[in-house]
Formats: sequence, structure tokens, C-alpha cells
Amino acid sequence: MPMLIGSNWVADAHSTFESINPATGQPNFLISAAGEAQVDQAVDAAWRAVRQPAWRDMLPHRRAALLRAIADGMDRNADTLARLQMIENGKVWRECQAQVASASATFRYYAGVCETLNAEVTPSRGNYLSMTQYEPYGVVAAITPWNSPMTMEAQKVAPALAAGNAVILKPSEVTSSPALELGRIALEAGLPPGILNVVTGLGAAAGKRLVEHPGVRMVSFTGGTASGRAIARAAADKLMPVALELGGKSPHIVFGDADQQAAIESVIGGIFEGSGQSCVAGSRLYVQRGIAQAFIEQLVARAAQLKIDLPDADGAQMGPIASFGHRDKIEGMVGTALAEGGEVLLGGRRPDAAALQAGAFYLPTILGGLGRDAHVVREEIFGPVLCVLPFDDEDDLVDQANDSAYGLAAGIWTADYRRAWRVARQLEAGSVWINTYKQLSIATPFGGFKQSGIGREKGLSGLRLYQQSKGIYWGM
Repeated sequence: MPMLIGSNWVADAHSTFESINPATGQPNFLISAAGEAQVDQAVDAAWRAVRQPAWRDMLPHRRAALLRAIADGMDRNADTLARLQMIENGKVWRECQAQVASASATFRYYAGVCETLNAEVTPSRGNYLSMTQYEPYGVVAAITPWNSPMTMEAQKVAPALAAGNAVILKPSEVTSSPALELGRIALEAGLPPGILNVVTGLGAAAGKRLVEHPGVRMVSFTGGTASGRAIARAAADKLMPVALELGGKSPHIVFGDADQQAAIESVIGGIFEGSGQSCVAGSRLYVQRGIAQAFIEQLVARAAQLKIDLPDADGAQMGPIASFGHRDKIEGMVGTALAEGGEVLLGGRRPDAAALQAGAFYLPTILGGLGRDAHVVREEIFGPVLCVLPFDDEDDLVDQANDSAYGLAAGIWTADYRRAWRVARQLEAGSVWINTYKQLSIATPFGGFKQSGIGREKGLSGLRLYQQSKGIYWGM
């Protein structure tokens, strides 16, 4: 599959990589891998396009119409987009469909923001009129992960375009095809060539060159914390702004007065949906000691009922891990937990079903008997592995929940609204859910505390993220 640079589909038969279906182990496509030359071409194409009056001077309602046309194209090609995601990262079909619908809605949301968001007239302190205007950076890079490519790409590309930039999209090498399809849809919708370029390849080559390129003025990255640190170091050398949405080890908290059945369903969805491959996965479960034993027994029984199957099988609730290498990592982390004294309450192995042996499947896993210093309690696994820990009271709970390098999300289950408010305010997390979990809105800013990231995507601020403010003064 060729990459998109300007209006050209660029293939390199000598430098390719293989896309593998994690459910079957079979190859999907050969995809062209960009080197420095292709990245340089994409940056040049982006700058040529963003400087054209047709884009630079386009009125906001015209730009909004293009974003809506892209959303229309995504809706028409929804099954294709969902299938491409499914065969590359193994999410079950219904989740892929939902994520394509969410991605389309994101383009529509930023179309609305684009034509209604105002600049400001600021209070003057003299005989002048002062105002704030917002300008695009020019060329921005969007680097997206493999776990939810459609939603992540829309979450970055739509506001960056609405803000007036040209975008170079670099998808994960695990899930390149949805981004390429989005590029095709955008061209067909009438987006000027070069305003959206899709550069495929490995992070160590294409991604590194893109971040370090002097023509890239801003980078938005979602992925692992180690890669985020490397991008931040490169950005520091360039004095370039970045948005980093990184790892998480989110606490999911159940107090003794909670609606336990609702909490059990929420805990299961929070960690096992998408095979646990979510930055906000509730991977640390804290249960108040008085109800812990009974709650955990019911949780284990309910999680054992989940249907693990091929992603397009009827009723499938969990598909494979997105890659065989990542499954190996998850298995290694569970092995470490057992070596540290942990106990497998559920799962902890590959499924036995013959139909699943060729894929990268791993059973929903619940671990007990671990303390707060265990590696699997402190480190992101990014898989269907839940660590269960008891707590005694609010002070103990807050101390344990905040004892983490991460701070992306958290969930609280309690019938006491005063307690919910107290605890929510004390948790060091960018998103806190009360008596629900994993509810997400494109209209609400999203990001992390501590090593979970820098900056906020989504909402009105998600568009301003891709602009820089300018003060203008008119002498009176």
C-alpha cells in the first residue's frame, strides 16, 4: 500500500513492512515504509499547500464545509474503515463500528467549532483597541497509536485542519491502513492536496525524522511514555510545542456503599473492553475491605462469562491482542506478578479453543495477592490484566491511588455524593468518572497529569492546541 504525499500515492517496493492480522496470524498488506526522503517530501508538500491562498485565506464556514464533507465520506465508507481497523488491531466488529462513528462525529464537531469560535477584543489600558487573534502553526505532525486508530486520528486531524494547519499523519506501523483510507476520503471530499499527508513507516525512522524535521512546527503524539519522553527531548531542542497523551495505570475504586452489580459491569468494561488496550483502562481495582471478598468472587464469576472469539464472530466481546509481540510482553508481565507472590484469580494464559490458536489471544486475567510496589501494579501492561487491591478508608485509598507515576483517569463507585466529590478532587488524574467509567465526549478536554502527558485534546481547547495567539493593537 502506498503512502499519500500531496496528491500522489507514493510506493517504495524496496522498503516495505507487513501488516499482520492478529486474529489469524495471516498477512494483510505490504505497506510502504517512509525514510527521510519521503518525510522531507511530505513536509515540503504540506508547506506548499498551507501557503496557498486557497487554504490560507479560506473562510471558516468554507473550511467547516470541508470537514463535514470528510465526515460524510467516512460515513459512506464506514464498513471499510471498521474492517481495516479490525483486521489490523483485532478489536471486535461492534467496537470498530462504534469508533468509526465516533471519528466521523469528531469531524462534525470541529466543523461546528471552526465556524463559531471567536477571537477576543481585550480590555485596553490606553488610547488603542487591542485584540487577540489565533494563527495556525503551519505544518503539524500527528502521530497516532495502534489501539484506537480511527478515533485518535480524527481527534488530532480534525482540530488541526479546523485551526488552519496542514497535517502530516504518521500512523502506527501496526495500523496503517485506516489512516491511508482517511487520506483518500479527504482528497475525494475536496481537501486541497498536501493539506493532509499520510506517511507510513516505522517510528525509529519516519517518526523520528518527522519530529526532528525543522519544517514541522508542532507535534501531537499519543502513545507510550518512553516514546513521549523522546519526542519531548527532540521538541526541547527545537523549542517546539507538543501535545503528549501517554500511558496510564488508572485506579477504579469501589466503596462499600456502591451499587455492586453496576460496579462489576463497569469494572469489566473498563479493563476488558478492547482487550485492555486502552490508555484509560481501569487496571488497578481498589475495593473497600469490608466487601472485598464477596465483590471479587462475583467479579471473577462475571468476567469468566466473557466471550473470547474472532473479532467478527457473533457476540464476540474480546478479540486478540493487537500483535503477537505485545501478547508476549503481557505474558511476561503476568509471569513477573507470579514471581512477586501474586495469585491468578482468573485467566493468566492463552485460551484453549482450537479456532483461536493461530491468533494472539489472551484470556481476561485478574490478579490478587499483590502489594502497591509490585511491578504489575506500578507499570502499564496495556492488556486484559486487572490487579485487585483492598483499602480501608478514604485516606488509605487516596494514598494508594495517587501512588503512581501516571495520572490519566480514575473511577469512583459510591452512593455518597459528598465522598465522591472529596475523593474526585483529591485524585491526581485528568479524567474522573463517578458511578460510571470510560464515558468520553469530544466536547470535554482530555489529557493526563504527571507522566500521563502534557496538554489537552478535545473540546474548544483541542482546536486552540493547534494555534498560537497573536496580540494586535490599533492606535486610536
